[in-house]
Amino acid sequence: MTAPATTSPEAAPETAPTTAPETAAAPKALYVYGIAPAGIRTPRAPGVDGAAVRLLTGSGLCAAVSAAPRRLRPRRRDLLAHQAVLDELAAQGPVLPMRFAVLSPRTDTLLAQLRSDAAHLSRQLDGVRGCVELNVKGTAVPGHFADLVRRDDRLRTLALRTRRRPDYEANVRLGEAIALGVRREARRAAREVVDRLAPLAERTVQGTTDDEQVLSASFLVRSEDEGRFREAVAERARACGDRLALSVTGPLPCYSFVDPRPASPAGR
Repeated sequence: MTAPATTSPEAAPETAPTTAPETAAAPKALYVYGIAPAGIRTPRAPGVDGAAVRLLTGSGLCAAVSAAPRRLRPRRRDLLAHQAVLDELAAQGPVLPMRFAVLSPRTDTLLAQLRSDAAHLSRQLDGVRGCVELNVKGTAVPGHFADLVRRDDRLRTLALRTRRRPDYEANVRLGEAIALGVRREARRAAREVVDRLAPLAERTVQGTTDDEQVLSASFLVRSEDEGRFREAVAERARACGDRLALSVTGPLPCYSFVDPRPASPAGR
């Protein structure tokens, strides 16, 4: 459902309508943090804009909410407050996290949606129970030109031709060809990483990439398997370190593995 303040936005789909950079909230509007099974403790951390967090309970579920501020902006302190509430919820069990700035117009609207979507939300909670999200990113490493030229016949020919007749255009063509080869090698390494890590996870979601960051993937991992997963990432980092620099973020609430259908409990 949502991406945390400490992860990239592509880790999760948008699920609620009122998420403009600056939003004027209605007087009785609620700020929604996430959905969890009923019976959990109310988070003690202050919520967005310092508001007290409370739980709305219905149909075996509860929504963590606070009063929505009159002016809602993505300030660092509020992003961190949003994350702190979700961390407390996740420490107690499964949680379906909401994206920052998700609002519900009224208490009765939110409770009605908990009732109508109870079966769907309960299945989602069961699907992430006992799991954490780990996000793996990979950036192309530009420094293995010599080895790349040795292994690529086209690049080797182009490099020899440029050395014999050096000029500006020849150097530009060689540079572009090498950059393309570096990205190609990095993407190949990224596919190898996902192929090795996916069997260690319950589910995998691919994120947005570009010419530099060629890998962005979120993995739903059983909590007891987190250590083994991190060891596998470290092994892959050693194996492809000349082509791909890897990093891991997490554990996180399972932002990337929440199905937004039917409509989220933040209002229609």
